[in-house]
This record gives sequence, structure tokens and C-alpha cells, in this order.
Amino acid sequence: MPRYTVHVRGEWLAVPCLNGANTVGWLGREAVRRYMKNKPDNGGFTSVEEVKFYVRRCKGLGLLDLDDTVEDALEDNEFVEVVIEGDIMSPDFIPSQPEGVHYISLDGNSLTTEDLVSLGKGLYKIKLTPEAEAKVKRSREVIERIVKEQTVVYGITTGFGKFARTVIPNSKLMELQVNLVRSHSAGVGKPLTPERSRMLLALRINVLAKGYSGISLETLQQVIEAFNASCLPYIPEKGTVGASGDLAPLSHLALGLIGEGKMWSPKSGWADAKYVLEAHGLRPITLKPKEGLALINGTQMITSLGCEAVERASAIARQADIVAALTLEVLKGTTKAFDTDIHAVRPHKGQAEVAFRFRSLLDSDHHPSEIAESHRFCDRVQDAYTMRCCPQVHGVVNDTIAFVKDIMMTEINSATDNPMVFAERAETISGGNFHGEYPAKALDYLAIGVHELAAISERRIERLCNPSLSELPAFLVTEGGLNSGFMIAHCTAAALVSENKALCHPSSVDSLSTSAATEDHVSMGGWSARKALRVIEHVEQVLAIELLAACQGIEFLRPLRTTTPLEKVYDLVRSVVRPWMKDRFMAPDIEAAHRLLVEQKVWEVAKPYIEKYRREHIPESRPGSPTAFSLGSLGKK
Repeated sequence: MPRYTVHVRGEWLAVPCLNGANTVGWLGREAVRRYMKNKPDNGGFTSVEEVKFYVRRCKGLGLLDLDDTVEDALEDNEFVEVVIEGDIMSPDFIPSQPEGVHYISLDGNSLTTEDLVSLGKGLYKIKLTPEAEAKVKRSREVIERIVKEQTVVYGITTGFGKFARTVIPNSKLMELQVNLVRSHSAGVGKPLTPERSRMLLALRINVLAKGYSGISLETLQQVIEAFNASCLPYIPEKGTVGASGDLAPLSHLALGLIGEGKMWSPKSGWADAKYVLEAHGLRPITLKPKEGLALINGTQMITSLGCEAVERASAIARQADIVAALTLEVLKGTTKAFDTDIHAVRPHKGQAEVAFRFRSLLDSDHHPSEIAESHRFCDRVQDAYTMRCCPQVHGVVNDTIAFVKDIMMTEINSATDNPMVFAERAETISGGNFHGEYPAKALDYLAIGVHELAAISERRIERLCNPSLSELPAFLVTEGGLNSGFMIAHCTAAALVSENKALCHPSSVDSLSTSAATEDHVSMGGWSARKALRVIEHVEQVLAIELLAACQGIEFLRPLRTTTPLEKVYDLVRSVVRPWMKDRFMAPDIEAAHRLLVEQKVWEVAKPYIEKYRREHIPESRPGSPTAFSLGSLGKK
């Protein structure tokens, strides 16, 4: 007998269908009837007949014809939604993952931050390497021996935290693991997005694949099957203190896998976990001894969000150089501050790279600029710090990102359980690898570092908008007074920079004793990761406003043209945002520019020119500088 899971006003209802000739309209009416029956006030209706509704698929959100038969329109165990006329459509359904998925093999040792972000986007499914499978089997044998011999081992035959000295009888060891997952599922706040839930689940699989957790291969394969079907548990974003690992969010992750709580999939939207698993032909995990602990102990919440943060930080840092170079052109700045010799005598790697990017984008024999030529013989000697010091300010951001990425790369391929199972020694050892101090400190540092891109960008926006500094119309608009132009867009940038200042306060300097003083020092790394992501989003938005302002400034310098790569950036922006001739609704323009930066379109346009310039400028050896680049004609004003 086919059965359909129907969503009506926040309720999920299982509706069996005895007759395949029944219509989609019948299914909708039957779901509404059951919904009314469950409500004390009948949901506000007097009869099913008065309810007007339409029906759509949960996957893809496609509308269904009410006159079609269910056997023609739907698959068995399909998830659909009944939308009652006049109601707001449910926001709980999210577009499904991309088609054409390929596999990535995990072994616990070679995952990269880029791989993890791609896994989050649904670009890959997961399988284990044969070596990983063998290690998982060997570690599980140690656990089974402990249980058989009734050895007292933390978390396997004892309680947890303060209850570590309470020995649990063998008959209740499986119940112990289920109780652990249920009791620790105590998070609050919004659920992680599907992308972030995928990252968290993928990273937990990678850690389990190392073979130090004691999980059985059968259970791990079930976890992988859930990931590959994109069955993603409801994971509240708040509740971890970052030691003993990310217990609350990882417990919610495990809760869904055992068929409790809620899950999301592209096919179902949000629904009871057991229904989502069943709809994908999967069965809930039955936890064996140690397996609940194996699923919830580790730093994967901090680290998975941290990987997204470091990848987005890398992307916006590269593009910040391009945006700043465009602003320098509009403000008729000099290229002298980017001279190779200046940066060779202060040879920080990030500083040298930023200066090189400026040289590759600005006026040179490779890319002459009519704008630069127009002020070549002016009497200005040097520019304000916000332009002249970009290599120094942007440079340390690049070095900060590289430092943090190195820590993240180590962390995502680390075993962070407790106790650790060492098959070669045939024993378990309790330690502290679950402590999140490493990623927590690194992500606090990342937020502080990347924020500076917004701080200096906001000051450049001020210079673009202020006619006494820019020699351009006030707020970059004609008929000032009648039009306000970029006046309030600059205020938005200032507001975001101010908010970032509070968000940059490091959460990892705090610690509160938990678990009856057993866990008496914690990292608070969950908040480190979440606020780092918020800081980075603000940085992206501020730079989006600068990008729009710089392109608007170009309009007032026409018919003069800037360099070829910067003209390409201008053309890209103009493909989604038209020039400002008079005031209009600005928020969509900022969002469009923000999207260009998030999708790295600005980098994609400029990168070929930067790399071509790199190939044509062979580094010269200089004392104290591993790399330095020929200046060409960039020493000119």
C-alpha cells in the first residue's frame, strides 16, 4: 500500500492510499481532514469542503495538478505539502543538492578545507578507502574485547563526566549510548543550514575513518549512507562550549541518525527523522557499546564552520586587492607605493603578494591606463594610508589566513575522541584531544585579522563619497540634494564595521567550568567559529559597497579608461548593476555585488591577468627577499 507524507501548516501526516486511482486532490483533502481531526478547534475550519488549497512536491517545490491520480503523479513514500489558500508558503524547504555527484574517498588523513566546503555544497558523495575500513575494524575489535571481558573503561562500561566512576552492567551498555545521545541533544537556536550540516557530518565521518574511535564499520557505513542520501539531522547552532568537544551539536547529529528528532533532505524538507530515513530506504542506527560516544565526541562543529570561514576569508582577501586597486584608480592614486624594492626590504610574504597584485592590475607597460596618464604630472607626492598601505594591511590578513588554514588542515585530519582506541596496543587511553582550544584561538585570530579588510575599505568608501577628498561629485551622484547617492550605503558600511569591532572580541579568552567541575576549562570555540563567519560576511558586504562606489566613480572619469583587467571588473559589475543616474532602491544592488564576491566572480575575471603578469616577471634574487618582481614602468606617477 503506497503511503505519502504530507505537510500541512507545520504538521507532518502519514496518509496511506488504498486506491491508486485516487487523485492528488483527494490526497490533499484527506491530509486536511486528518489535520483538522488533530486540532481542538479543527484548525479554524468548519468542514474540509470549505478549505481551498494547492499541493506541491517538497523536492523542487513543483505544483501538482489536483486532478492527476496519485500513482501517475507521485512515487511511493513521496513527500508533498498542502498549502492552504491565504497561508504563507512554508520557508522550511530548501532547493535540493546539485545533480551529477561524484565520490571522494576519505581516509581520515588527507581531507582539505576546500574538499570539505565542496562536500558541504553536495558536490561529492563519500566512500571509505580500504585502508580506513581495515583500521575501523581493528579498533572495533578492541571495544568488543573490553565489553566481553567486562573491563572498566570510561564511556564504554562507565557513565560520563562526573559519572565516570559509575560502572554500567553489560545488559545496559546499549541503553547507555542511546541515553547519552538523547540527554546531550540540548542545543538551542536556529538549525545549521543543509550546507553546514553536510560539512559537519562529512567531517565526523572523516574522523571516524581514522580508526581511533571504536565505531563498528557497519555503523559507519550507515552514517555514510545517510550523508550520501543527504539526510541531514536538525542541529541547533548554539550549545557547545568547545570541550569536551562539540557535544550538543554532535548529539543532535547522532539523534537524527538513530531515527529521533528531525531531519532534512531535498526530497522531504523538514520531517521526523524516522520518516526521512525510511523515505530514502535507510534504517535508523542501532548504537552498540561506545558508538554513541564515538559519534558525539570531537571538535567538528568548530572546525567545519572554521573551514568555511577560512575559505571565504581567502576568497574575499584576494578580491579586496582588486577592489582597492579600482578605488585607487578612481581617486587618481600613485603606483609608487607598490615598488618592488620597498617590499623587498620588509619581506613579509603576504605584503609582497598584495603589492604584486596591485602592480599586475594598475598602470604598466602591460596594461596602460588613460586615467593614470591623465594625472601623471600632478604635484601629489603620496596617497593616504588607506591606499598607500594596502600591501601592509591586506598583507597581514593574507598571512593570518594562511596561519589559520594550517591549523584547520591539521584539525580536520585529527582524532579528537575520548577515550582513544589504539588497536596496535590493544587498549584505550583517556586524554584531551577533544579540547577545542586550537581551532577556537585560531578562529578568534581570523576574525580579528579579516575584519581589517572592512575597516580600511570603509575609509576608502569615505574618500570616494567625500568631494573634498575625491574631486568627484558628493556621494557619487549628479544633482546632489535631489539625489543622495551613496550617502547611506556608506553608513551601512560604517555600521557593519562597528558591529565587527564587538564581534572581534575573542570568545576563547572565556571559560566556564561545566560537568560538576570535571570539565573545568573549555574553549568556547563554537562561538569563535560562528562569529568569525559573521565578521567575514560583513567584510564581504562592506567590500561590495566599495566595489559599487568605485565603479560609480569610473562613470565620472569617462571617456578615460582604466587598465584592461580593471575594465573587465567594471564590465562584470555593470552586467548586474547599472550606473546610478538618479536615486533608486539600493539594497538589491549591494546584494548583487555581494553575490559576485561570494561566488568569486571578481577574482575569476582578474586572475588571468594577474597570473599572466606573474609568468612574465621572473623573480629576482635579493638579500632578505625570496621573491621580488621587476617594476617595469610602475615607478612612474
